[in-house]
Amino acid sequence: MTAKKLTCLSCGQVNRVPEERLLAGAKCGTCGEGLLPGKAVEVDPAILAKAARVDEVPLVVDFWAPWCGPCRMMAPEFSKAAERLSGNARLVKLDTQAHQQAGEKHGIRGIPTLVAFAGGREVKRQSGAMRADDIVRWVGSSH
Repeated sequence: MTAKKLTCLSCGQVNRVPEERLLAGAKCGTCGEGLLPGKAVEVDPAILAKAARVDEVPLVVDFWAPWCGPCRMMAPEFSKAAERLSGNARLVKLDTQAHQQAGEKHGIRGIPTLVAFAGGREVKRQSGAMRADDIVRWVGSSH
């Protein structure tokens, strides 16, 4: 029985989840939050850094800001993509206005920018607003 490591997006605890439980509502052993929520979750830089380093399920980050028109237009599309990719990837959002150093650390030059992490490293990035179908296709080609 193979297990995957997932960082809880709420408390930051690393969990080992048997693969067959990934789609069965796996919950954090510390705080009880769902590990694969099926929706885009806002994260802070510390949880992002840990999840990007540790997670064994692809992690896709939407670097955005509340004042950005294209970011606001893409938000519902990103949420739809998160629902469709549940179990295969986790989609998270990081507000670059609230966390400017995280945007700088990841070399974000324009928003929205999607960055995909797998195996502890960045595997690709895409700038500009995208529709849900395009996000799903883009994520599917990254692992």
